[in-house]
Amino acid sequence: MALKIRLARAGTKKRPFYHVVLADSRAPRDGRFIERLGHFDPLAPKDAKDRLKLDLDRVKGWLAKGATPTDRVLRFLDEAGLRKRPARNNPQKAQPKKKAQERAAAAAAPASAAPTAPAASASEAPAPAASGEAAAS
Repeated sequence: MALKIRLARAGTKKRPFYHVVLADSRAPRDGRFIERLGHFDPLAPKDAKDRLKLDLDRVKGWLAKGATPTDRVLRFLDEAGLRKRPARNNPQKAQPKKKAQERAAAAAAPASAAPTAPAASASEAPAPAASGEAAAS
């Protein structure tokens, strides 16, 4: 049985509140769980002391028995100092996808292939009127 330490949603509509639970990985998100280990209130201010409450002794015990935390719970455990969360590195994420690369290549091709027109000199361009008085006289 694969055990997960994860969040189970318990709030009302548009008012999220989560329980940190230990559950079988095959159980539904808000379904059956083995033990409730704490709670998380994402609407509370970030500096509020009751935003996240974990029973760290129980969490340590379940981690020793082989439970794996989800990514969000791993963030909480990293802040508490229980488990180190490795930094993510995905250099391909910022790269444009195939269609965007094709559009960029198509947009760059006509711009570079179009001949540039000779620029008109400043003496050939008509001078705009500076004010309404000059136009009246």
